[in-house]
Amino acid sequence: MTHGFVRSDAVRSDEAVERRHIPRMPRTVEDTGLTQEFITDLLLKMLYTQGAMTGQKITDDVCLPFPFVDDQLLSLQQRRMVEVRGTHGPSRTGYVFDLTQEGRDRAREAFTSNMYVGPAPVPLAQYRHWVEAQTISQSEVTRKVVYDGFSWLVLTEDTLDQVGPAINSAKSLFLHGDSGNGKTAIAETIARMLGGTIYVPYAIEVDGQIIVVYDPLYHRTPHDEPPEHAAADQVWLPDTTDHDHRYVRAARPVVLTGGELTLDQLDLQYDTHTKMYQAPFQVKANGGVLIVDDFGRQRVPPRDLLNRWIVPLEKRVDFLTLHTGNKFPIPFDCLLIFATNLDPKELVEEAFLRRIHYKIRVESPSREMFEQIFTRCCEERQIPYDPAAVEQIYTEFYKGHKIAPRGCHPRDLVDHLLDIARYLEVPPTLSKDLVHRSGRSYFLDFPTAE
Repeated sequence: MTHGFVRSDAVRSDEAVERRHIPRMPRTVEDTGLTQEFITDLLLKMLYTQGAMTGQKITDDVCLPFPFVDDQLLSLQQRRMVEVRGTHGPSRTGYVFDLTQEGRDRAREAFTSNMYVGPAPVPLAQYRHWVEAQTISQSEVTRKVVYDGFSWLVLTEDTLDQVGPAINSAKSLFLHGDSGNGKTAIAETIARMLGGTIYVPYAIEVDGQIIVVYDPLYHRTPHDEPPEHAAADQVWLPDTTDHDHRYVRAARPVVLTGGELTLDQLDLQYDTHTKMYQAPFQVKANGGVLIVDDFGRQRVPPRDLLNRWIVPLEKRVDFLTLHTGNKFPIPFDCLLIFATNLDPKELVEEAFLRRIHYKIRVESPSREMFEQIFTRCCEERQIPYDPAAVEQIYTEFYKGHKIAPRGCHPRDLVDHLLDIARYLEVPPTLSKDLVHRSGRSYFLDFPTAE
């Protein structure tokens, strides 16, 4: 199996499904890894905040199977903390449950520990197990997959042949070079190309504390379709198997952070009001890709930032600290990509760079590559391509004003041209006048090449 799809001659079987490492639905308290008291408090807090609920609604919200939830409700009824207020059907899934006064008092006590109300969390030990079971190191790419995946970009074979092994390493990658040559686009393409899905818990429990992991911004629900760059002879198998609903099935995450990154964002974010934690970027990126864009422009010195990554990069384990002072290990299972347009040797010492396994310089485009990019941009925007426009740009701007070509220039210049054509109410063509106008507005005060 590769990237979440299998060869067309493969036979789907129980054994094949098992290899996909799907977390199974818990059937007992022991299966959840949580204590009976924790589950009881969660049910009471849910009824307290939402009011009377049907058995099915409680089951859906707590993400545990109804027979298991019903056992807890029966126990709470016997303890006179929960009562039945009505019914919407013949079975207990339709019974309407509500808190008694004693149940409300107990729920208020439970809120003093934390304000968490939602899907039952996963204990840290189970989280570690499932991160390891679906590790990003299992995702592999071949030369063909890389070339197909990057077909939308114009890059040299040498660059692509460096990127492929870096992806397979599932460790770390340093992309450097002049601004505007596609470093961020390369990083994001790597993330999309990995494909496949993983199971991400809504939250994890550590020493009775709740850490929210699931983030819809990064953990996007897949559309049971082939990955964007799947080969023609491969068949996508959607996941129809029942699983532990405390986990969300999501595409491998892509977490992008840039100049706003600070050291404290790499540790747990504790909310004193809710008494819960938000997982840091690297935890949300587990099983996927973490991109640190504009490296070197953060408010924290590059040395301090890399010092923070030394242990995770070498041991693939990070250490986080609760507000109680308890420190615990958590998996660091992501491809970490640094992208910068600054000179790496001026950013950090060689000793630090050595810990980043792959270093790739993204070069400015050659004249031939520039023409390819320009042609594609014209085709995408339905503008007839004229090679004379490229000659004009090189003569008037690159040579005339000593400006170095960049990979982003064709796209930006064509977009400027479209804006100007709409303003002048003329057809968008690569006429000398429109090319001149777009270049003059785009390259104004642009840094000159040495």
